[in-house]
Amino acid sequence: MGNFDIAIAGCGIAGLTAALLLRRQGHAVVLYERFDEPRPLGSGLMLQPTGLAVLAELGLAEEVAAHSAPIVRLYGCNTHGETVLDARYADLGRPGVCGLGIHRASLFGALHDAVLAAGIAVRTGCEVTGSELTSRGRRLLFAAADPSPAHDLVIDGLGVATPLTPAKEGWLPYGALWTTLAWPKDGPFRPDRLEQRYERARKMAGVLPTGRRRGTGRNELALFWSLRADVYGDWRERGLAAWKDELVALWPQCAGLLEQVADPAQLTFARYAHRTHRRPVAERLIHIGDAWHSASPQLGQGANMALLDAWALAKALGGDGPLDARLAAAVELRGSHVRLYQWLTALFTPAYQSDSAWPALIRDMVLAPLSRLPPGPGVQANMVSGLTGGPLGRLGLAWPDYPSAMVAVPR
Repeated sequence: MGNFDIAIAGCGIAGLTAALLLRRQGHAVVLYERFDEPRPLGSGLMLQPTGLAVLAELGLAEEVAAHSAPIVRLYGCNTHGETVLDARYADLGRPGVCGLGIHRASLFGALHDAVLAAGIAVRTGCEVTGSELTSRGRRLLFAAADPSPAHDLVIDGLGVATPLTPAKEGWLPYGALWTTLAWPKDGPFRPDRLEQRYERARKMAGVLPTGRRRGTGRNELALFWSLRADVYGDWRERGLAAWKDELVALWPQCAGLLEQVADPAQLTFARYAHRTHRRPVAERLIHIGDAWHSASPQLGQGANMALLDAWALAKALGGDGPLDARLAAAVELRGSHVRLYQWLTALFTPAYQSDSAWPALIRDMVLAPLSRLPPGPGVQANMVSGLTGGPLGRLGLAWPDYPSAMVAVPR
């Protein structure tokens, strides 16, 4: 097989997972992180069977599940009270299967602790600005430090704003405000359900249970609000009271939650892009996760795709042949699934984030009724769980053992 000296740029989910998998293969791995102390960015996310399958291979499935909320249903309705999204994991036909709502910090913490326990070097305070080939390999360039040593391979896990790709395009008009709040003990929300409310496709609010945060034990949820990027400044000027009134008008049950929001700083605006790097591999360089392919979070696949990318890369590097052939094999392993979900996300995003009335009308009058007729429920469940296209079999990943993984989840 042959071992490589590998640099990984970015201590996100993609980078940490790749570091663990590659170190276990015997490669020398160094992680480079721009912050003085690695930390996650963001609020809640959904772990699907695809992502959990990779975590199970790392021996982290039970640890991660213990700090998550099992989600059995994704439910959304419009201002007329009509159900326009109803995806149930039971329609996958496998007992016990669910999504896992989790705070990004809990997933990050499990992976980061495993990286430290494995003795993987983490170089902090290294803000990557680029990379360059030398006669000895590829090295990373930093904003305020000397370049890294030359490595056999650089893995780009820097996310959607990576400086290791050409000029960025594909920014979507809509993003979202996110905040993390304490779970209301006697509130109106179901602890096993991701819920959303829509006013056409112009307004969308959502509540995602995220379980008991790792390190604090606080039972939490993620609240999100769809917002155009070009009106974020106007939103700040209008103030919290105006926003709260708007959200409560759409979803009155959120009034109690909003009592926890006292400062705009509690809300983080996330902007999304839809792009796929045409050349995810260059000489001694590969992009994974959002650095390769990014999309809106409407199908909730970002973290799961990053986990699958890291697994595919490790699988390919564990083979034989020259490095460039192994990198090409990694892209081949993931290419069809990436293309499929990029297409699906582009297709469905306007139905939930758009200024036009037509996407919401098609969603409510055509797609929603069809999703309730066979084989619609099964197709929908496979799509939201990331299983469309059969990625587990292609990557040689076993189906997650949900009964074992869920044993430590608080009831």
